[in-house]
Amino acid sequence: MEKIKANITGKELLELGYPQGKVMGVALEVAAQHFGGCGIEETYSVLKSVLLKPDNFVHDEKLSAIAHELLKPKDEVLPLRDTPDLYKVYGAEGIEQGAVNQIEMAMRLPIAKAGALMPDAHQGYGLPIGGVLATENAVIPYGVGVDIGCRMCMTIYDIPESILSERKEDLKQMLIRNTKFGRATFSKPKDHEVLENSLFREIKLIEGLKDKAAAQIGSSGGGNHFVEFGITEIEDPDNEFKLPVGRYLALLSHSGSRGFGGAIAQYYTKLAMSKCKLPHEARHLSWLDLDTEDGQEYWLAMNLAGDYASACHHQIHERMAVGLRATPVAMVENHHNFAWKEKDLQGNEIIVHRKGATPAGKGVLGIIPGSMTAPGYIVRGKGEESSINSASHGAGRAMSRTKAKNSLDKQAVAQHIRTAGVEVIGSGIDEAPMAYKDIKQVMESQKDLVDVVGSFQPKIVRMCGDEKFQEVD
Repeated sequence: MEKIKANITGKELLELGYPQGKVMGVALEVAAQHFGGCGIEETYSVLKSVLLKPDNFVHDEKLSAIAHELLKPKDEVLPLRDTPDLYKVYGAEGIEQGAVNQIEMAMRLPIAKAGALMPDAHQGYGLPIGGVLATENAVIPYGVGVDIGCRMCMTIYDIPESILSERKEDLKQMLIRNTKFGRATFSKPKDHEVLENSLFREIKLIEGLKDKAAAQIGSSGGGNHFVEFGITEIEDPDNEFKLPVGRYLALLSHSGSRGFGGAIAQYYTKLAMSKCKLPHEARHLSWLDLDTEDGQEYWLAMNLAGDYASACHHQIHERMAVGLRATPVAMVENHHNFAWKEKDLQGNEIIVHRKGATPAGKGVLGIIPGSMTAPGYIVRGKGEESSINSASHGAGRAMSRTKAKNSLDKQAVAQHIRTAGVEVIGSGIDEAPMAYKDIKQVMESQKDLVDVVGSFQPKIVRMCGDEKFQEVD
């Protein structure tokens, strides 16, 4: 038989029945190294024989590499439900299709029990921002989000709103001196009891992150995170703070667990994806079973990151209270990137992921901010089961950061902010007010989910960066 150089391709290996993956590369390499001078039919025959009975070739000098690769245990891809279970949407007219596609993918998971889209929803990774998902005995790291424990915190002072004009420069300097954003940290960070948590000794990953956590404590992230002075108006005479109806000075902050929480999220997301094999399009929804050591470890780490995020906010507010030489008369705060153990109507335990959603169980207080020029709201949850006891976490983006940067006029944005009577220190065009949805429409879409206790109007806003937003033009 005439000997010719075999020209085996990946396509031809597929036709022989070889599975896609590393084994194809190994087979091509072996064929080129040992069978390049053989007839093509002979090469096909040898490769087919190894494929059909790899056990017979595990000790073959030339073919053992292919045999070992074929005999490796195959990762089983978990099937999704053919169609998504039913879920509730609030404010559907303002929600982009990408967010809808993501919640529908989540509702095809075999662990999914219930789902909902809040009116501020937009596309993210895994769950959409503004997505709520209840699961059975499983936690999805990307369902919680990268910024674990991202939260709102407000302190209210019995100080007349006139301070905002009378001591405007003092308040601005107070914000600049006592807040750090992005990569900036305090030269002498404060200590906090959260850093003494035993998990910093018991979990190797957490132990390795302690120095980062200690260095960044009391600081805020970049992007849409902020610390701002403004006017809170208490509207409900039966408010939980027992404050008279009226207007008060308030401080509002928005941030999460910094690099500490981000590292936890990335590590356990990769771990979940390696152990919970889902179809490629659903890979960011990989979960950890709470009956496993990995699932329990993530749950502990997630809760520690939430406690750390709360500690960061409390240090910010403590620094401001010292600067104001005043004691707050009320504080309200809530996570909106987290997972909770709750009960459904039948009394069964469910794991509720709120990725960019505010807890709104019956009587639960929370904060829903607007944009840098639009009001935010102190709300009391109504405990609506169809929303899985949730509400929006803000106005929600109307356009992506890229679109905002490419389409918005800096001078027009600066004029809009000046007209609103707001001063912004830091930030960028991607955080412009018009990049966000109308918070009043969002609140109208969720009037069945929350009652409004009071409102908050930003006046001096501090975000990442030291320049005044008004000076960009």
